[in-house]
Amino acid sequence: MATATRRTKRQRGEIEELPSGSLRVKVYAGIDPITGKRHYLTETIPAGPSAHREAEKARTRFLAQVDERRNPRTRATVDQLLDRWLEVLDVEASTRQGYVKKLNKHVRPLLGKLPVGRLDAETLESFYAVLRRCRDHCGGGRKTVEHRKAGGHECTDKCRPHECKPLAPASIRQIHWILSGALNRAVRWHWIAVNPANQAEKPGMPQPDPHPPSAAEAARLVEEAWKDPDWGTFVWVAMTTGARRSELCALRWSAVDLDAAVLTLRSALYVDDAGKLREKDTKTHQQRRIALDAETVEVLRDQLTRSQVRASALGLSLLADVYVFSTDPDSSTPLVPDTATQRFSRMAARLGVATNLHALRHYSATELIAAGVDVRTVAGRLGHGGGGATTLRVYAAWLSESDQRAAVTLASRIPRRPDRPITQPSDQHGISLKDAKGLN
Repeated sequence: MATATRRTKRQRGEIEELPSGSLRVKVYAGIDPITGKRHYLTETIPAGPSAHREAEKARTRFLAQVDERRNPRTRATVDQLLDRWLEVLDVEASTRQGYVKKLNKHVRPLLGKLPVGRLDAETLESFYAVLRRCRDHCGGGRKTVEHRKAGGHECTDKCRPHECKPLAPASIRQIHWILSGALNRAVRWHWIAVNPANQAEKPGMPQPDPHPPSAAEAARLVEEAWKDPDWGTFVWVAMTTGARRSELCALRWSAVDLDAAVLTLRSALYVDDAGKLREKDTKTHQQRRIALDAETVEVLRDQLTRSQVRASALGLSLLADVYVFSTDPDSSTPLVPDTATQRFSRMAARLGVATNLHALRHYSATELIAAGVDVRTVAGRLGHGGGGATTLRVYAAWLSESDQRAAVTLASRIPRRPDRPITQPSDQHGISLKDAKGLN
């Protein structure tokens, strides 16, 4: 009579003894989507009396991760993930440039070689701590000199010892969200099971602290700018419209209706990877119409006349679609946004005014809100969404004059306090100041 053969189930995973006496645990975890090779979870257990027991625990843990699909599916590094993520990322070219710049400067040098599967909340929080200490990742121990010129040279006062400067909180928070987006895609691709950025403590939200120029400072800036009428027009329009520098530089005469006293902002300028100026949609991907006051209309009429005279002097004609702000006689090429920013900064430095070109948006918003213009209208002029929440949170600076008006208004609505006898102020021993004078 034939006897039945008993089959034993094949054990999954293996524990291998190394020449050093240590044990290596190895469990098959599928095909690596990056290399197409077999992917294994491995761990080495140091030699010792409990090595076999610890190795068996590790094998059981790996098997549970594989069964529950909680294990990393690849040995790909953070660098490889970022490369793949950038290939499929669909964002504006200027936004991509900002992402790439931050990734190359901060993420790749510190985390790039780390396997994605080993990136955890502790590692991310330590990474953010490094950025908070020094934007150059020196760890607080660098004593070298930062040279302003490459190669052999005689050092000047611009070659200074390194000083640790923390990365701005807003930049750290943006890096967190960039990493979180890439890791979310890694979860979707089954490279990893969970997104460690969701488990890490998020960098704090930076507190908005706008510093627009005061009315007196704004007047000084405009007066200085008018020494060059073209430049004065740019500063004037930036101040009265609150438009972004990239939107003003992209403004064409075809978008300016002087008779109707309105201009339309349809596009913005940015510099591509090759260093060339390109046009794109506005930041909110919407065009907006901005009403102009009578003085600004006259300022723009004068600018148009100057442009026409310059072109005519060279035998050129000014086309309808040329730029409002340009350094060319025929206004065919726009003013470069970075050039405008640098020129404004130099002008402000000469006047001793601590401000920048972007602060003119703050100035516009602050003055309009202080004058009683409703927030929705201000937000519309600045190109903000969300019903004006961003306008109030970021761009409306604290105004002592408005605060004083608020205090007077509130006090006038509070019920009158009951009459009480007027007492003389006393010192800390309970003796009135009047009595104290009599004792002297």
